[in-house]
Amino acid sequence: MNAPSSTTGERLVHVPLGDRAYDILIGPGLIARAGGEIIARLTGRRVAIITDENVGPLYLAQLMDSLQTDGFEAVSLVLPPGEKTKSMDGLAAATDMILAARIERGDAVIALGGGVIGDLAGFAAGIVRRGVRFIQIPTSLLAQVDSSVGGKTGINTRHGKNLLGVFHQPDLVLADTAVLDSLSPREFRAGYAEIAKYGLIDKPYFFHWLEKNWKKVFEGGPERIEAIAISCQAKADVVVEDERETGRRALLNLGHTFGHALEAATGYDSSRLVHGEGVAIGMVLAHQFSARLNLASPDDGQRVAAHLAEVGLPTRMVDIEGGLPPTQILMEAIAQDKKVKSGKLTLILTRGIGQSFVADDVPTSEVFSFLEDMR
Repeated sequence: MNAPSSTTGERLVHVPLGDRAYDILIGPGLIARAGGEIIARLTGRRVAIITDENVGPLYLAQLMDSLQTDGFEAVSLVLPPGEKTKSMDGLAAATDMILAARIERGDAVIALGGGVIGDLAGFAAGIVRRGVRFIQIPTSLLAQVDSSVGGKTGINTRHGKNLLGVFHQPDLVLADTAVLDSLSPREFRAGYAEIAKYGLIDKPYFFHWLEKNWKKVFEGGPERIEAIAISCQAKADVVVEDERETGRRALLNLGHTFGHALEAATGYDSSRLVHGEGVAIGMVLAHQFSARLNLASPDDGQRVAAHLAEVGLPTRMVDIEGGLPPTQILMEAIAQDKKVKSGKLTLILTRGIGQSFVADDVPTSEVFSFLEDMR
């Protein structure tokens, strides 16, 4: 494990995508100096900020002050919080505001919020004028280590999650770690599930480090910044190798096919299940299903479940309040998931901790039987 690179712990991760390369800055106090970081990378002087009713009252004024100090004309749109904002109505509101603000291709849309706002604002930035500049200022742990990096944007439909969207890389990501102190314990735990995911994909040493250091990550300080930096670097490495998810990038979906199905089954009701919790259960299910197929040891699934449970995350379907619909409904959600190719079910499975792989043509009957037993 590498130590933070400065006395403040600030880290920089570069995403080398040719003429679309960008930096991820990680550390405390970045919102207060956002204007200076953005002006160094932007030719236009108009910005449209999209945020939500939870984040806006906390950080919008600070961001506006920083931008205006550096000469930007800034407007903002404050939307309702929650997954249901990632909708056609939310997209219409965002694109209308961007156009009304006369945002041109050299100007930028700024996402100030968690994954929902980042996905929605990025989609809007990607389709207005066939693509304007885009800046991510993620305010949740989950967004800082996952959804703000990589350029995947989108909204939900009644058919499933993230089924409308585009690839639109940001021009800058400012991950202000100080804002994480305002998160509820539940929100922070949900983001931590995505950090653990990187260890489970192909970094067993990182998962082992998290097992020993997770309390320090939760408390803040160097370990938190280090965990975020390692996660961002891990995702950046995969994105550079497979930007449009035609191969290895699919590994980033470990736990997500099951997780998305569980989210859909709860109607995206965040009082019952938030995304990171769905991913936590999904990662445990992926390891357990791998053991059922004799691909991995049952001990691996038990180890993953034990660590996530120790952190305070749900690890079983029965942990979801309010119950779940019949397994056939879950299978329909899985079949609609974007990891299906030519009608064949694709899952991210594992041969052990840090040994995930893409499994094509998984028999649906095996998945159905497994989920029936796991209920």
